[in-house]
Amino acid sequence: MSIIIFGSVNIDLIATTPRLPTPGETINGNNFFTAGGGKGANQAVAAAPLDIPTKIVGRVGNDNFGQQLLVSLSTANVDTTDVLVDENTHTGVAVIAVGASGENNIIVVPGANHSINNTDVERLKNLLSDVTALLLQLEIPVEVAISAAKVAQEMGVKVILDPAPMPANFPNDFYNLIDIITPNEIEASQLVGFAVNNQETAMEAAVELCQRGVKNAVVKIGDRGVICATKEEAFFQLAFVVKTIDTVAAGDAFNGGLAAALDTGLSLKEAVKWGAAAGALCTTKPGAQPAMPDRKTFDNFLLKR
Repeated sequence: MSIIIFGSVNIDLIATTPRLPTPGETINGNNFFTAGGGKGANQAVAAAPLDIPTKIVGRVGNDNFGQQLLVSLSTANVDTTDVLVDENTHTGVAVIAVGASGENNIIVVPGANHSINNTDVERLKNLLSDVTALLLQLEIPVEVAISAAKVAQEMGVKVILDPAPMPANFPNDFYNLIDIITPNEIEASQLVGFAVNNQETAMEAAVELCQRGVKNAVVKIGDRGVICATKEEAFFQLAFVVKTIDTVAAGDAFNGGLAAALDTGLSLKEAVKWGAAAGALCTTKPGAQPAMPDRKTFDNFLLKR
């Protein structure tokens, strides 16, 4: 089996700072570096090093950033043969500030990611045989993500959605197409219309999302853990305690670990544990894709816990 990610590929331009600036404020940073990013590519790089056959379908621009990203994805054992080089726009860019506490803010300029359309869905459709899961995010046009989910559902492939960045109005017809939705506290709050800020409200949100048609709702509440609700049960996964350096892409690592576990035949409860472990490990290193753990590191981390 294998998994496919249909989504964004970005170059991350990352500045580390003692703290995040307030609006209108200029501060001095500590360091600057570039790295592969984009929620789609991050999820692919999270899954592939866990020995899961992983393919990404998306677009980059015809520029140096695009070529750099294709090389780095291939080096991470991600199949990039279905990443289209778009001649008409630039590669997606994310400008990221990371404070000393590990918190971050991000500005994304989508570029080629927003050129993804239903011709890409047709390319995707031809790849979905013998696939465990299709991972989606919303750094591509929402209507295209819905079309991809419909195709996956028709072919019996699980749809895992990271609903970020949240659109102004999340389409109601999307819920019934989703097997697993994985919002964080902010995204869950936006979806359900009430504040999600602790274990109790996260459970309420997860149950509400299932009532709207999602088969399984996984609500991430940061360093406190993860709530999961299905139509049959609900459970809590405690967060793994680590020394956090940078929270960039921790959610993407979670989804990659979750999908990897499902591809190996593990239960949803075990898959959520894998996701929590991958997300925790990602926070112990700077950057997005460079912070994703390999299989040996991942296995040793779980073994010790």
